[in-house]
Amino acid sequence: MVDYTEGAGYQYHTHVKAGDVGRYVILTGDPGRCETISKLFDNPEFIAYNREYNTYTGTIDGEKVTVMSTGIGGASTAIAVEELVKCGADTFIRMGTSGGMQEDVIGGDIVIANGAIRAEGTSKEYAPIEYPAVATFDVVSSLVQGAKKTGAKYHVGVVQCKDSFFGQHEPETKPVGPLLQYKWDAWIKCGALCSEMESSTLFIVGDYLRVRTGAVLLVVANQERAKKGLPNPQAHDMDVVYRTTIEAIKGLIALDKA
Repeated sequence: MVDYTEGAGYQYHTHVKAGDVGRYVILTGDPGRCETISKLFDNPEFIAYNREYNTYTGTIDGEKVTVMSTGIGGASTAIAVEELVKCGADTFIRMGTSGGMQEDVIGGDIVIANGAIRAEGTSKEYAPIEYPAVATFDVVSSLVQGAKKTGAKYHVGVVQCKDSFFGQHEPETKPVGPLLQYKWDAWIKCGALCSEMESSTLFIVGDYLRVRTGAVLLVVANQERAKKGLPNPQAHDMDVVYRTTIEAIKGLIALDKA
């Protein structure tokens, strides 16, 4: 591959290099969350900020841990994972937001994804659609234990990943609206817990690169409850997701040391 940095020594998109990042990485869509999350580390340091990729590294229980933002969607997530793996990372937890799909998945709950529906485009450039997007068992287990420690109301199951936010929320306005609505109804009937935009890409790219992956998502609200006239509380405070993720990282560090 051509070195588009022309010898600068760092990764082209993320501007990180070997030694900058830990083997454990938290991925979050919003660059604005990274500094806040880094304050939960010991000795956090700013590493780089280029494009949508904002990066901090510190330690947890003596092990180097990194948080990097990915922006929105699968394409930028895949770039982040590829470049981080080149720099030594091998364990990834996506931490973000979602919209509930089942009636009992309510704003303020968290969802731990053990698999994802590949209704996005990026993962199709890595694996045929028949290959499932599945999280790593040890990461899922650590996230469940983290949720129990933080007292979060959590759900574990399949999430739906898509490329178009407004295709989900305003399907009737789109030329392919009937197809979008047909598939949305099918995902719900199959038991999908919530909708978001990055996990399926993370799981597929992670499998290809032989690294561990997982995802934990705050449910912001539930449009299906709103349609049915049910109470539909909104939640925007990410604190419980931050704490669950940090506890999961601690669990993985302990597991690896053992």
